[in-house]
Amino acid sequence: MSELHRRIRKTNLHERIRTVEEVIPLFQDGMNLGWSGFTPAGYPKAVPIALADHVEKNGLQGKLRFNLFIGASVGVETEDRWASLDMIDRRWPYQTGKNIQAGINSGRIRMGDRHLSMFAQDLGYGFYTKENGGRLDLAIIECSAITENGGLVLTASCGAVPEIVQIADKIIIEINTAIPNYEGLHDIIEPVSPPNRLPYLISRVDDRAGSPYVRVDTDKIVAIVESTHPDNGRAFAEQDDTSEAIANNILDFFQAEVKAGRLPKNLLPLQSGVGSIANAVIGGLAKGPFSGLRVWTEVLQDTMLDLFDSGKLDFASTVSLSFSVDGFKRFYGDWDKYSDKVIMRPLSIANHPEPIRRLGCIAMNTPVEFDIYAHANSTLVGGTRMINGIGGSGDFLRNAYLSIMHTPSARPTKTDPTGITCVVPHVPHVDHTEHDLDVLVTEQGLADLRGLAPKDRAREIIAKCAHPDYKPLLTEYLEMATRDCMARKAGHEPQLLDRVFKMQVNLAKNGTMKIDNWDI
Repeated sequence: MSELHRRIRKTNLHERIRTVEEVIPLFQDGMNLGWSGFTPAGYPKAVPIALADHVEKNGLQGKLRFNLFIGASVGVETEDRWASLDMIDRRWPYQTGKNIQAGINSGRIRMGDRHLSMFAQDLGYGFYTKENGGRLDLAIIECSAITENGGLVLTASCGAVPEIVQIADKIIIEINTAIPNYEGLHDIIEPVSPPNRLPYLISRVDDRAGSPYVRVDTDKIVAIVESTHPDNGRAFAEQDDTSEAIANNILDFFQAEVKAGRLPKNLLPLQSGVGSIANAVIGGLAKGPFSGLRVWTEVLQDTMLDLFDSGKLDFASTVSLSFSVDGFKRFYGDWDKYSDKVIMRPLSIANHPEPIRRLGCIAMNTPVEFDIYAHANSTLVGGTRMINGIGGSGDFLRNAYLSIMHTPSARPTKTDPTGITCVVPHVPHVDHTEHDLDVLVTEQGLADLRGLAPKDRAREIIAKCAHPDYKPLLTEYLEMATRDCMARKAGHEPQLLDRVFKMQVNLAKNGTMKIDNWDI
């Protein structure tokens, strides 16, 4: 018996095994497709790659276009290649890749941005496919096995699979035989629509509230395809002096909070985004004084393996294993050690406000920029150019015990060694409001905003977080705006609407945010 047949333990499904070439005719222009996957992990590869080859070989660019609904981003060899072949009409709710971003910002691809936990439930409610009766035409789900009862054993992520299989008319399963069977690593709670929802019985990070499998109507499975494609793992984000300085500021803050009695000695469950700063924070924790740590997050990066190895991380709940290629080798090579300490949950559970608030998560994420009153922009450069999407940062920041955003104080450019300030008078796009954030951090310092009125926040943010090259400009703006607004008895949160975006306008026109003055 082949490895593929061994992985499909419901033997009457063996007759539905197909080659990728045989499933190509199932796809028609304009279809609504749901994929498994979350970050470059757990996404289908064999079928999307074969379909892209088919379009390229037959000159079908722009003639075979689809609406993609996926838990988050997936590998560039799939969705980004599809974008380069003009195969995407609509894309929800988060993506990565130069080609797909170019398509979105040129208007060729219609993208919708949404908090990830809300996307998953709204997809299940049929909000995004109203014209199709709330249904998806076809789902493509990567699995590592199918049980005797037809339960789907997912791979390196959960994403929005429970919602996708509920509303899909037809399902294609990719069984990835090149990776281990992930059976036992998932905790799946089936989506139930209001008003019949029950509480999620999760009071500890390692609690199990559901099943290791995704239940599915196997009559909807129209094909099972073997895949041997590995996940195109996320490259490791290297740390630098700036990210290490930010991490040290955060770790010093944690120690002060423990000393003040506002955090326990083992902290509270940690949520950490992706990138060099997140890696630096996790790396600092591996060397730091805290032990008995727990993680409730969306993605585990390679540095989480270091934290496990340090003996300081007890357990991690995640949506996805977002490892590098080497990270996956390391995880598979010591499977028994790591797999006992990891559980994967769907978006609708991991990002849900209920467990985040109950567990008291500490949320840490990186924005594009934040302003002097603590609004933050995570998505749109200059207020208009989409990067990736809001992801799950808002799910966590709005519900966490501590909501922390960290960024360099400035980002160097080719023409300016200081570069673009990440602390501005007002962000041109607001993803996270002043009501959501507790702490802002740069390599310059940390601003604890809890209990501070707007003008006090502004002074603290400028003093602690702004780059020295920009502090005078920001201070001058705040003083000018305060005088003007107070004179008009409109001084709660002073802004000058005719000047508030002068830095951004100057950047667009002259390539720098270092304006000469605030005159208009």
